Amino acid sequence: MKEVLRAPVRRKKPVNHNQKDHVCSSADHKQRLLGMNDAMEVLSGKWKIQLIGTLIFGGKMRFMDLLRQVNGIAAKMLSKELQDLEMHQLITRTVLQTKPITVEYEITPYGKSLRPIIIEITDWGMNHRKAIMKH
Repeated sequence: MKEVLRAPVRRKKPVNHNQKDHVCSSADHKQRLLGMNDAMEVLSGKWKIQLIGTLIFGGKMRFMDLLRQVNGIAAKMLSKELQDLEMHQLITRTVLQTKPITVEYEITPYGKSLRPIIIEITDWGMNHRKAIMKH
């Protein structure tokens, strides 16, 4: 009887996505790209990250407060962006029965999960500004 030699079984090392240089399998890579695409679709544009950050760090705000806080945004664009963020369950819109009617916007618990990302983007942006200003 002939003995069959088999190559040793290679166990896949778990990927630590916190490492700076890591390699993913092809299937994992595709899933990560899909996730990245989804995130960019929800967060893309000039205003969404600023609005999310404003609501995370500023708390509940009315429409006009947001309009004043986010420098340069037009009322029509603010309205559109808030609708998109509400559709993606990142903010809630509450209509208060006042005269005139008041609308408040607040970050949802799901939206708060973006806090570390907002902080990282902010830190990177501040460091980038410093690096560019040096040269």
